[in-house]
Amino acid sequence: MENIRPRLKFGNKVEEVKLRKRHSQLYSKKDDSPLKDGVLRARVVVFCVAFRLINCFLVQTSFVPDEYWQSLEVSHRMVFNYGYMTWEWKAGIRGFFYPLLFASIYKILHFINYDSVHLLIWLPRVFQALLAAFADVKFFFLIRTLESRGVATWMFFCHLCSWFSWFCCTRTLTNSMETTITCLALFYYPLPGSKTHSSKKYLSLVALAIVVRPTAVIVWFPLLMYHFWKEENKLRLITHKCIPIGAVAVVVSTLIDCIFYDKWTMVQFNFLKFNIIYSVADFYGSHPWHWYFTQGFAVVIGPHLPLFLHGCTIAFKRYKILLAAVVWTLVVYSLLPHKEFRFIYPVLPFCMIFSGISLANLKAWRRAAAFFLLVGNLAAALYTGLIHQRGTLDVMTHLQTLCDVSNISSPPQTDVLFLMPCHSTPFYSHVHCPMKMRFLECPPDLGEEGYVDEADRFYNDPLHWLRTSFPYKSSLPTHLVLFDVLETEISLFLQANNYVRTAEMFHTHFPEGRVGGSIFIYERH
Repeated sequence: MENIRPRLKFGNKVEEVKLRKRHSQLYSKKDDSPLKDGVLRARVVVFCVAFRLINCFLVQTSFVPDEYWQSLEVSHRMVFNYGYMTWEWKAGIRGFFYPLLFASIYKILHFINYDSVHLLIWLPRVFQALLAAFADVKFFFLIRTLESRGVATWMFFCHLCSWFSWFCCTRTLTNSMETTITCLALFYYPLPGSKTHSSKKYLSLVALAIVVRPTAVIVWFPLLMYHFWKEENKLRLITHKCIPIGAVAVVVSTLIDCIFYDKWTMVQFNFLKFNIIYSVADFYGSHPWHWYFTQGFAVVIGPHLPLFLHGCTIAFKRYKILLAAVVWTLVVYSLLPHKEFRFIYPVLPFCMIFSGISLANLKAWRRAAAFFLLVGNLAAALYTGLIHQRGTLDVMTHLQTLCDVSNISSPPQTDVLFLMPCHSTPFYSHVHCPMKMRFLECPPDLGEEGYVDEADRFYNDPLHWLRTSFPYKSSLPTHLVLFDVLETEISLFLQANNYVRTAEMFHTHFPEGRVGGSIFIYERH
């Protein structure tokens, strides 16, 4: 061979062999380490923050009472010493950790003398939006390390398209925080093929999710069992990670609750006692066992449903644990009588992985499917975020004008009565002044024989309730807030006491029962 080699030379010059560059994603260094790509990270962060801030300001409607009464109203009372505490806080079944986050924001605003009502309303929403953006970034880089660039792009597209995520993620709901933390924890969870797993980090985040909302254990139970089953050193996992992290979470959350309840309180125990022994959740309505499978899940996942089902057939083996978590969550929540859309929100990011895989594999129909997905979700997101159920927030904006100091100090003092289903509107957190306000209360039956709450007593005979509650004209409220469906029933009372309609706000195109399409404000003259 040594004798042959010189013969292959042309003169004294040896030609260098030039290898063709491979453009395949398989050999791309940049594709192999997206986590180290600083430019990509910066672009994703900026995009997600901008996207969620726009999301935040384009959601101007109400969803459920808990987004105000179990967070902002409590925070307002913690800082400003006035605000309404619902029966859950008196019974000690709610933890103070989540409201404490917003109370910290309120305290800073109060300290720098910038505690305007608009900042009190919007800054907690912005804070929630920034957390959601952070979770979006983590979700992107998780799927980017698990899948090819093309598949990961479609997964992220599906995730951002979700109308229900748009509708919920920037709200001050414990469900929104639970879903955000679940996304963050998934980034560190030891999924097959994951390059970002960290047992300590994901277990810490799971513990935090359970502190925020104890029912988070339902979503994470199969994932924790799967990790335990796959872990080689099971004893070390329990003794060095699970027990210490769980103990710290329980101690810290209990300490916070004891400080603000001003007595020894074990929220987790009280939560189980009231929901299992007294079944208080049933008081707020029940649905048939199949509701999540026939209605609830389809509404939450929206136009993604066909893609999700198709994706399950393609990626069942690769992501079977995530699919198991989705099915397990639906089954467990189906066993509980009280059901709501938001309860299954935390599994929505899992579903987007399957939807993205389906979209990436459609080939010929991909663009049409993506267009349908975008338009369908955009229509639902904008309608529910800007139009549906906005009246209960608009009415509070109107009532803010009654907070003028001159109006409060001059007789008669402002006195507002909400003749609506209990907790229909926000309360002091959305007016930020100590004017007198009252609503129809509806604490659950805790074993009292023949118990009927105030709201039901009112709606059984509105005129009788009004006449017995206000026997003298001097005790009448200055303003009444009610849905349009009630106006006819109490028209005699309104006329007899010189109440005049001064404002009307659109609420919904789909009035139901005691909830009307518009809200009226009546003022006494």
